[in-house]
This record gives sequence, C-alpha cells and structure tokens, in this order.
Amino acid sequence: MDALEAVGHPELRDALLFARRSALPITADDLAAAQDVHRNVARSRLERLVEAGLLEPAYERRSGRTGPGAGRPAKTYAVAPSLDAIEFPARRYESLLGLLVEGVSAKRLRAIGVAFGEELARLAGLKPSKSPKRAFEQMCQAVRSLGYQASLEEVGRASAVIATATCPLRPLVSAHPKAAEIDRGMWAGLAARALAEIEVERVECETRDCLVEHESCRVLISLREPRRI
Repeated sequence: MDALEAVGHPELRDALLFARRSALPITADDLAAAQDVHRNVARSRLERLVEAGLLEPAYERRSGRTGPGAGRPAKTYAVAPSLDAIEFPARRYESLLGLLVEGVSAKRLRAIGVAFGEELARLAGLKPSKSPKRAFEQMCQAVRSLGYQASLEEVGRASAVIATATCPLRPLVSAHPKAAEIDRGMWAGLAARALAEIEVERVECETRDCLVEHESCRVLISLREPRRI
C-alpha cells in the first residue's frame, strides 16, 4: 500500500489524523479506544500506515520503569518526520472549485466560509467560552479533523494568532487567491461560536507569502468588546 492509497482509505486516514493530533507516539490500545475497535484491528491499521511510510514504529516503556519486572516495552507509532509540513492529498476537484470561486464575489466567499466555520463549530460541539485562550484552543482542535495542523501562538483580550503548518486550501488559493476569503471566513465563523462576550473584529493573514511551499500560515484574529445597544 502506498501513501496516497492509505490516506484515501477512511479508517486509515482517521488513524493517521489521530496520530497527528497526539502529542506523544500512540499505541494500538490508544487507537482502539479512540475508534472503538478491537486492539487487533487498531494494530492492523497502524501497521498498514507503517507499510505506507506514514508512521514510524518504536518500542518504549510507558510506565517509566526499567530493569527486571518492568514488563515488555509497548510498540508505539509516531508520524513520520516527512509528514510534519505536508498536507493530505486532496481529491482532484481543484479545477471545478476554481471555476466556482471565480464566479463568486469575495464578499460571498467570505460568507460561505463563515457559514462553514459555524457548522464546523456545531459538529465539533464547541461551547462558548469567556476565556479567549480556551476558545482558540477549541478551534485549533476542531480544524485538525480537516487536515489543518493548527496551534495557538499568541492570545490576549484584543487579538490572537493561530499558526497552521498545513492548510488544505493552499492548492486552491495558489491558483485562485480570492479563495483565501473562505479560510478567513471559516476562522471568523468558528470564533463567533467559540467566544463568549467577545466579538471578532477582523481576520487577517500575517504570513509574508502563504503561497510559498512549506511556509506556515499565521492567522491574526482581532477582537473587540460587544457593542452595547
């Protein structure tokens, strides 16, 4: 099985996304619990991802104990270093999407992005938080299921910066820069659902050139207090 075939397989793609979201290497037991499958099924999926070159196996003792009586080390799986800054292959709909984007105004694209972000927040079960830090951390978690490798870089009462090492929209934006409005709208829609008693004033891209390969995107979200009527 090659890498392209692996990420096109729903169960394997979900397993890979789970591994990418984890701060530590995962085990078959971790994946089995996350996907509600038997440990042998989870191990088979992880081994197929190893075969495809997407995961790297290792052995380690999770208990921290060493020497006699420490038990056998567990087999763990970590995302291959080559995947740190690449995006999952998108289905080849770029041409069709490009035609649709060119026929829609930037304002309308932004509105579509906002609606998508709000729906994503609903599906992810985001709860409004008065803590900007908590709200933006929830947002980063929500978009990881889409292939974004998002992390919160800065946060305050007036603004926040989210960095995304991967962006599924990058190929589309490279060909049609106006499509970036979808991404900005998505972040605005997510923030509107995740923040309590704080409003989004604007969303901007701080990256020098987000079309450059391997350049992380930095999204600046400016905030304001709600207008009192």
